Amino acid sequence: MAAKRSSGAGPLSSDPIDVLVVGGGPSGLALALQAHIHGARVRVVERRRAIFRPSRAMILHPRTMENLRPLGLTDALLSKAAKSPHIRVHFGSRELAVRLDTFGLADTRFPQPLLVRQSDLEAVLDEALAEQGVIVERGVEVEDLAQQPDVVTARLRGANSVTAVRSRYLAGCDGANSTVRELSGIGWSGGSYRSEVVLADVELRDPVLPGIVHVLNAASGLIFLFPLGEHGTWRMLATRKAAPTAAVLGAFGPPVRPAELQHLLGDSGWPVGIAHIAWSSQVRLPHRLADRFRTGRIFLVGDAAHAHSPAGGQGMNTGIQDALNLGWKLAFASRVGAAATEDLLASYEQERRPVARRILSLTSMLFWAEAGTGPLPRLLRGRLMPLAAMAAPWVLNHGLGKAAVYVLGQFWVRYRRSPLSADLQPRFHKLRAGDRLPDYELDHNGRRVRLHDLTARAGLHVLLARDADAKALDNTSASPWLHVQRLVSWPGTGVAIVRPDGYLGFLATSVVANQIEAWLARVGVFGPTVLGAI
Repeated sequence: MAAKRSSGAGPLSSDPIDVLVVGGGPSGLALALQAHIHGARVRVVERRRAIFRPSRAMILHPRTMENLRPLGLTDALLSKAAKSPHIRVHFGSRELAVRLDTFGLADTRFPQPLLVRQSDLEAVLDEALAEQGVIVERGVEVEDLAQQPDVVTARLRGANSVTAVRSRYLAGCDGANSTVRELSGIGWSGGSYRSEVVLADVELRDPVLPGIVHVLNAASGLIFLFPLGEHGTWRMLATRKAAPTAAVLGAFGPPVRPAELQHLLGDSGWPVGIAHIAWSSQVRLPHRLADRFRTGRIFLVGDAAHAHSPAGGQGMNTGIQDALNLGWKLAFASRVGAAATEDLLASYEQERRPVARRILSLTSMLFWAEAGTGPLPRLLRGRLMPLAAMAAPWVLNHGLGKAAVYVLGQFWVRYRRSPLSADLQPRFHKLRAGDRLPDYELDHNGRRVRLHDLTARAGLHVLLARDADAKALDNTSASPWLHVQRLVSWPGTGVAIVRPDGYLGFLATSVVANQIEAWLARVGVFGPTVLGAI
């Protein structure tokens, strides 16, 4: 994009900024915290003035919880989660009871999804940033952007002033209607779904089993009732055929008429009425993918980079994982300079855009089955789903439930082709660089621990096999971002280095100092150096 700075930009901020985060939703807050904890000077601006907004997301998947753990957030999030992992699926007069904990995964501290409001997650992230001295500046929006070779200049408009702010990098976390994406000239490919989402906080008239999720099978699509309403006991999420409208895609639209909400609920055949509607909105949904996730020093994250249906609870989780992938990279690159870390900066798009593309395909397929208005999806929901419910308990308890948690939890994500993934004849439980670090149980210093217990703090983690030569790491010991652990239950002389986002970056059968130093230089832990081949 052009480097021209608009006239009337206002005074230039003198505060040194490494990363300017535009957007104070889950993605922006998570990125800011990840970057700050890894040493970056961060500033966060959010155009919304109010802290609270109705939640659109209600699910945190296990992989996201794993990635948030080194930031010290899991206890606070668990305290805000719905306690009962029960779901009741209603097919008219027939019911199917599902317990999520009956098919949780074994290889993780967080075996099943958590029901957590987006607003509660934002509050936890906001508080964690405030404790670190980073205060989100609300009521501030970006009006213009310009790039020079070593800096991004953003013109910010607040309530009473216009200021030009320079930063090494800028992260656009400002949603599906991203100003940063538009100002950066990045294309936004895709369209909109034929169905829309209806959201409402309601009280139900008839007795309903409390504290669990109810799923209703209706001709217009599945209806979800979460015990996590913000203005009422129940958050209702339903789908229906979208009517022609000028509503902004992805944004909260006008309220829904009470008769329309009651009709949606009654269409399921469930004999429960709505006693009170505290809040409602309709949302037109885009399915779009940014043509690029990066232009120079500007990066797109979360809904600004990819927007899709809420099916499978993927949107917020994917955005947070974008943020945790990018945050540490921007922090490390800020210290050593972009010229020395081009592989590091390029890896964000190379790693995350293919993931976003696959998530977009997955959510579109799920949304078609969940909310499609054509004859085939209506047949699947109306005729086949009730028949399948009879066999569901056996199927769920014999692998399908675990498979669903695995896929929706994004445990399949790996970065083996990333420029940051270095395999040197690995011998580490058949894993490869770019894979998620598994959460094995092992003996460590005479006690039984999980592997993620040893990596549950910010930074890079060097894992040495029982007989590995630690002396070769003497030159790296001065870095505060390297934590070395010896695993006596891992035989041999191997070494593995775990990235701050929980993926294996480096694997070798022995500790060779220049190989490890070259990889650490590639990810920005060492200062500017001429990188040799690994």
